[in-house]
Amino acid sequence: MKYTPGLPPMVAPSSSSDASDEPASRAVMSVLVDNESGVLARVVGLFSGRGYNIESLTVAPVAADGGLSRINIVTSGTPAIIEQIRAQLERQVPVARVANLTTLGSHIAREMVLVKVVSTGEARTEALRIAEAFRARAVDTTASSFVFELTGASDKLDSFVELMAPLGLAEVSRTGVAALTRGPRTL
Repeated sequence: MKYTPGLPPMVAPSSSSDASDEPASRAVMSVLVDNESGVLARVVGLFSGRGYNIESLTVAPVAADGGLSRINIVTSGTPAIIEQIRAQLERQVPVARVANLTTLGSHIAREMVLVKVVSTGEARTEALRIAEAFRARAVDTTASSFVFELTGASDKLDSFVELMAPLGLAEVSRTGVAALTRGPRTL
């Protein structure tokens, strides 16, 4: 485990006997950062340097003047580990604000997926039927393939991809999670 000067050491999930007793859970974290070179590398480095996995990562400018970007990170760990990650993200110099949306209450998390299905005959008809049921949109169609676009919660996208697998699933591209708290609360 590496120690970064100025930051308290973090305990890896597998090295703490207390952490192994707590169930791991998924967390959606939003981080407002200065939109400058190297910021994303520093934030990601905090995770990789301590052996934590990033399940999903999105980043884009959010301020009208382009001065701030929002990073949405989906990770997992015990509540203590998630809190350590949040606290250490707050200490990063270019970070303006950090919020664990999972603990703030109700939030909306969505992502988009593009799914290419190559099939003919009955499999092609079934792929169209499933796409309609999921409200997926065909954004490209050829005689032997479709590219479907679907937006929604991650588990909905997982189900769609799983159902397309036996029907000729050829390729998948996902955006990662974009998330906001419900109601008037803001980051």
